[in-house]
Amino acid sequence: MACEPLAGRRIAKVTEHKKRQDWALFLQDIAEAWSGAERITLVMDNLNTHSAASLYEALMPEQAKALRDRFEFVYTPKHGSWLNMAEIEINVLVGQCLDRRIDSLERMRKEVAAWQQRRNQLDAKIHWQFTTRDARVKLRRLYPQIDACLDTRIFRGFFIGCRKTVEQHQRPAAFGKSYAPPYFR
Repeated sequence: MACEPLAGRRIAKVTEHKKRQDWALFLQDIAEAWSGAERITLVMDNLNTHSAASLYEALMPEQAKALRDRFEFVYTPKHGSWLNMAEIEINVLVGQCLDRRIDSLERMRKEVAAWQQRRNQLDAKIHWQFTTRDARVKLRRLYPQIDACLDTRIFRGFFIGCRKTVEQHQRPAAFGKSYAPPYFR
């Protein structure tokens, strides 16, 4: 599944397996579908097939490099697949199309193609509500905040100047006055 969330455009491909070659051929489909784009940013999970190496395994080296140069790969953090908007679109696909038993791969391809065509005709967009501010709260360990002041101290005769995160400025109450930031230990 690939989607352009604000344009209401998506493409889905049903394959028998999730192999490197399948993924490389899907990237060709994406490049063709967005042929007018100079560079395509893909936000994706860390599945082992999702790497540039897959292109070189499935395609001729010249084709692989040309295709690789069209894409920018951005990986979601572990356990962060909810940040991938294509996953949201896959959930919609499952709820609207794949919520029943489908007896053959060919039938599934037809069902998914019909679903994709209908969603694209409707210009069904994803209205992402997760802001940078929300991310800094929910994913604060991934967004260190640098305090504006430069902490300078003399320690055993050496001048030390280093930027500290907000967490290092806040002295835990349990340590009292004997607390020393981690870089002084």
